[in-house]
This record gives sequence, structure tokens and C-alpha cells, in this order.
Amino acid sequence: MNPIKSSLLLIFLCFFSNLSIAQINTTVKYKSASEITETIIKNTGSDIIPNTVDVFKEGNPETQVKGIITCMFATMDILKQAVAKDCNFIIVHEPLYYNHLDDTTGLVNDQVYQEKRNFINSHKLVIWRFHDYIHSIKPDAILTGLVCKLGWEKYEMIKNTTNQFIIPATTLKGLLKSLKQKFPKSTFNVVGNPEMKLSKVGLAPGAPGGGEHLSILTDPNVDVLITGEAPQWETYEYVRDAVDFGKHKAVIFIGHIASEQSGMEYGAEWMRKFITDIPVYFIENKLSYWTY
Repeated sequence: MNPIKSSLLLIFLCFFSNLSIAQINTTVKYKSASEITETIIKNTGSDIIPNTVDVFKEGNPETQVKGIITCMFATMDILKQAVAKDCNFIIVHEPLYYNHLDDTTGLVNDQVYQEKRNFINSHKLVIWRFHDYIHSIKPDAILTGLVCKLGWEKYEMIKNTTNQFIIPATTLKGLLKSLKQKFPKSTFNVVGNPEMKLSKVGLAPGAPGGGEHLSILTDPNVDVLITGEAPQWETYEYVRDAVDFGKHKAVIFIGHIASEQSGMEYGAEWMRKFITDIPVYFIENKLSYWTY
């Protein structure tokens, strides 16, 4: 895709809420959570994804929906806010019970698991994961949310990519200062020379894995990678060796939540285009931890 055309597409996606990503039917009257999820999947424009993690995690799918919450994680804080807003359908991007497939075999007798599940069921909440399908939107809606959050939709994209941008020339330290303005409550893990000059940046929200990180970092068109998180024995060590060899490379880990939850905020805006008779809210997750 022509870089200028790609940039214009992102501008439209970020700022013109009347534009659609896929064919949208605004006349449907929604009743149940299952009907809503079917409509959401249809509007992603994706083929059916086999073995998807995008399934109901708790609650009765035939529950009549009064209000919808989108978020990164269905934490207890989020669940309580949903109840306060009289919203009974929570659409999450990440797992409910602490592992990718929400396998609760080892948690059956755990009080934390039991109390969270009891809260969900006692308030008749329905939880559905929206991970694979939101990533399947073209361009990836989670990535689009991050681009909009950064304000980078106005920048040229490197040829044939949607996640590599040419930004005004700066240093690694300067880029970190601008990121801190966008994510003031976040802390960043950084590998690279703070005085390194750069202009070509790759984005990889979430935790796509060391293979994806390296495919971006080994691209000569990329100076620095901004991503969510990774095991410290993977991308951290590659970039450390690259720096020691004098390579023009750096990586910034901004945290899993910070890198992806703007995509779920964007997802709420996207849903409002075709879910017009039920309120749809985005609730921001607080940081998972504090640093010392």
C-alpha cells in the first residue's frame, strides 16, 4: 500500500467515527450477548477463526444485555464499575482467570478464583473475550488504537507496513519523553543508547513474542521497537548484544496494558457504530503493579 494512502486511512479510522471498518448493519435490535457477539464478529470482516480464544468465559450467553463494557482485563475493579454502571456484558481482551486459555483446573479450591467467580455469577454478568477477532480487523484495531493514542496517524508509514513509522528525528531519550507524556503513569524498560538518533520506529503491541520482535528489529528500516512486554531472556538480550556490537538499535517496553488498552478503547468507539440501542463504555485498567 502507498505510504501516503496508508496514513490517510489511519487518519480516517482515528478521527471520523462515521466511517465503517466493515459492512455494518445499524437496524439490528440486540437482545442477547450471543447475538451481539455474532454481530461483532460479522463486522470485523474476518473469516471464522478455528480454535479461537474468543469465547464466553462466564455467564449465560442468552442474557439480555443492558450495557457493555470493553476493557483489557476484567479485574475486580472493572467488574464493580460495570455493576455500578448497570452494565452486564463485559468484553475483555485478555484472559479472565490468569492464563491464556482460562484453564481453572488448578484453581478449583482457590479462594481468589471462587470469590471472583461468585461475584460474576451473583451479579449475572457475562464475560466474553475479544482477542483474535479484534486483531483480525484490517488494519489491526489494537494497533490502530495505539497509533491514535500516540498521535502518529499523521506520519508516513514505511513501505508495505502498517506498524512502522517515520517520525520527526529525535533521540531515544527524546522519544521516551514524548511517550511519558502519553503514558504518564507507566514505567518503561529500555535497552539502547539514550543519545541514539532515530526516526524509524516499529510498533508491536502486547506480547507477540521474541520472533516477532526480532523480525522487526532486524529490518534495516527500523531504529527502535516499541512493544508491550517479553521474557527478559529474549528481546532484551538480542538488543543488548546489538548495542554492544555498535548496531543502531533500541527497544522500549511500555507494558502490556499500556500498549494494547487504547485498542479496546478504539474497539468501543467502533462498536458504537453498529450497536446503537445499548450503551457501550470503555473502562481503563489501572497498572497491574507498582515499582520500587
